[in-house]
Amino acid sequence: MTSDFITEATDSTWEKLVEKADLPVVVMFYLPGCSHCKAMEPFFAEYAQEFHETIQFVLLNAATFGWIAQRYGIQSTPTFKFFCHGKPIRDMIGAAYPTLLRQAIEETLIYGEACHDSTSTIDYEISGYA
Repeated sequence: MTSDFITEATDSTWEKLVEKADLPVVVMFYLPGCSHCKAMEPFFAEYAQEFHETIQFVLLNAATFGWIAQRYGIQSTPTFKFFCHGKPIRDMIGAAYPTLLRQAIEETLIYGEACHDSTSTIDYEISGYA
């Protein structure tokens, strides 16, 4: 998927793009051959264009960067994981209705300041950082 408003993360850019981001972030964990991922890509791109000033959109290939996917408990694709201040706050798994993805983005923006209080556990023992 190519878009001026979506960044493809790697193991060397993940920390800066997601864990230390100033804006809220939505990450789409995908696999290249995943048909459900391909079905969701146009909507992810559309929302990235619409909301790019207020939330950052990131893709992560779970096959290539499996340690990151494992660290955040990704077990199927697509998984959309929402982050605020570097902490995961919400997941959407599978090819959801596009309006539900949009609603999750809007809610992340509305309740972003309170996101610290509802964070998921991160297994920091799983790391690809040198």
